[in-house]
Amino acid sequence: MVNSLKLPKVSIIIPARNEEKFIKRCVESFLNCDYPGELIEVIVVDGMSEDRTREIVTEISERDDRVLLVDNERKITPVAMNLGIKASKGDYIFFSGAHSEMPSDYVSKCIKHAIETGADNVGGVMKTEPRVKSAVGIAISKVLSSPLGVGGAKFRTGVSKPTEVDTVPFGCYKREVFDRIGYFNEKLVRNQDIEFNLRLKRAGGKIILFPDIELTYYSRSTFKELWKNNFGNGFWVIAGSKYADIPFSIRHLVPLIFVLTLLIGIVFCVFLSIVCKLHIIILGVYFLLTLFESFTKGESLSVILLIILAFPILHISYGIGSLCAIFFSARAVKS
Repeated sequence: MVNSLKLPKVSIIIPARNEEKFIKRCVESFLNCDYPGELIEVIVVDGMSEDRTREIVTEISERDDRVLLVDNERKITPVAMNLGIKASKGDYIFFSGAHSEMPSDYVSKCIKHAIETGADNVGGVMKTEPRVKSAVGIAISKVLSSPLGVGGAKFRTGVSKPTEVDTVPFGCYKREVFDRIGYFNEKLVRNQDIEFNLRLKRAGGKIILFPDIELTYYSRSTFKELWKNNFGNGFWVIAGSKYADIPFSIRHLVPLIFVLTLLIGIVFCVFLSIVCKLHIIILGVYFLLTLFESFTKGESLSVILLIILAFPILHISYGIGSLCAIFFSARAVKS
């Protein structure tokens, strides 16, 4: 640990909306961490929740003045993040999802690595757990931590040594970063952190993922929720191009390419037998890969079968989301 006399003040910003099941555990994971308590403030930016989220945060703030509740009347995540930054006083700015939980050494490790490396943003490896420990929930959590499921997202699959990356989960930023490159793009309903970090990289910033920093993320636990979330992510990968120069990395286009390959194969199979054969080969290879990856998870047969199903749901929903964004963008241009 760095010299405690020189430790900076940190601000934890938590965008939230209707998170009554998780918000208390999330906030208290920061309040009870091993970083000096007098150097921590926790800012919950609430999107006008309709459940007990606001009540729970208010109860915590009444007994701990380190907790602040800020209203987000626009109910959009990047707006919440920017409101939190403007209300904060810390030298380092942390972000956290309301349904995430940090170990006691999370803040101290982030600050230690940020100071020692001079990085503009540091983060750790995300351990994915199901919100509901059902067979489907476990299957989804396994897929979201699999290289086949999430591709090059190293913060989900892990690294063996400190690695420069294009993004980290949530992030621990130097405050000066926001003075240098601005705030989060409020026109991006999704993927605003990806766009911000790519903007930071283009400005010469350094983002480092550390294997000894870990955090827990509670994933969706039904296939409907998985489809809806990843459809939205895929949609905003493309739709975000209207509001930002480079809102995504090339790896975010892989599901779109996969879906387009499937659709083109289906159409041309009718006319060309060679295309049909190629299409069958592609599907066969994909099925074998999902089969192999599913059986390496060490789960029961029922969960393995659900993992096999979860892979295409993840990939196809994301790809169709991107395809729909292209379609709607094309219609908007014509009109």
